[in-house]
This record gives sequence, structure tokens and C-alpha cells, in this order.
Amino acid sequence: MGDESFRDNPTEGSSDKEPAEELKKSRGYYRNAMENHEVFKNLNQFERKLVRGIMRGSGPIIMLWLISKKGQHGYEIMTQLHESSPFSDKVKMPSASIIYPKLHQLEKKGLIKGTWENHGKRKVKYYEITPEGIETLDKIRNFFKTRKNNLYEDFLEDVMYIKNNRS
Repeated sequence: MGDESFRDNPTEGSSDKEPAEELKKSRGYYRNAMENHEVFKNLNQFERKLVRGIMRGSGPIIMLWLISKKGQHGYEIMTQLHESSPFSDKVKMPSASIIYPKLHQLEKKGLIKGTWENHGKRKVKYYEITPEGIETLDKIRNFFKTRKNNLYEDFLEDVMYIKNNRS
């Protein structure tokens, strides 16, 4: 099991109550890189905190959606998240200590299933969505599609309206 189990569970042995030291460092690195990016230039400290909360909260949903498109392993997911980030030119790829605990959480809840496969000389854990995961994604989509619950779409439309009518 040696090397493979570490790649799949880099925070093994750490407590849920207190993140591993590596996780604390990587969170600080990403926070500093994001806050120094031009996207955050015009935001005050509280506004930056709000945006970080949205990004952090949507991570597991985005990961579940990526896995629903095709089965893939953690490194593929990390690469896709990195490439889609507005910070990809300034920030290194998301670390395993951030991605794998979320994958394990999704797996523990029964939303994805991981299976070990040989990939050359190495074993790699591929994740696939389960029927429960598909149902969860459908519920999330339906929540945001219904007019009475579509606050995010209304919010974005209002922001654009206000911005276009200020001049």
C-alpha cells in the first residue's frame, strides 16, 4: 500500500478538528495569492472574505460535477480546477491536501465511488459518480432552476442592471 495510500489520503492521521500543518500552510498560500491578484484589487477585506467563502463552498459541488462528466482521478480534477481558475497564471495547482479530503468526503457520503486501477507501474484511484451523486446534482440543479429559489441568477441580473444604468 505504501506510496499509493499517501497519494490518495495525504492527511491520513490528522484530526478533523484541527487541520494538518501542511493544510494550514497551503490555505495561507492560496489566500495570499488570491488577494494579490488583480481580480481582488478593488475589493475590501470583507468583500474578499465573502468571495473566498463562495469559492470554498462551491468546491465539492464542482468536483462532483466534473466526476459526473467522466470518471477521473484526483490529479485530473486538480488540473481542471487549476486551469479554470482566474488565478492559474499566479497560483500553483491546488494541493492534494485540499482536494483529497473533499473527494473522501464525497466518497464517504456515497456520492462518488473510488476504485484502484493500474496506470503503468502505479496504482491510481479513479472516481466515478454514483446514482446517489447524480440524484444530488439533480437536486442542486433543480434548486437553482426554480424561479422562487433562483437568487443567484436574480442577483447577477440586478448587478448588471445597476452597473449598466449608473452612467
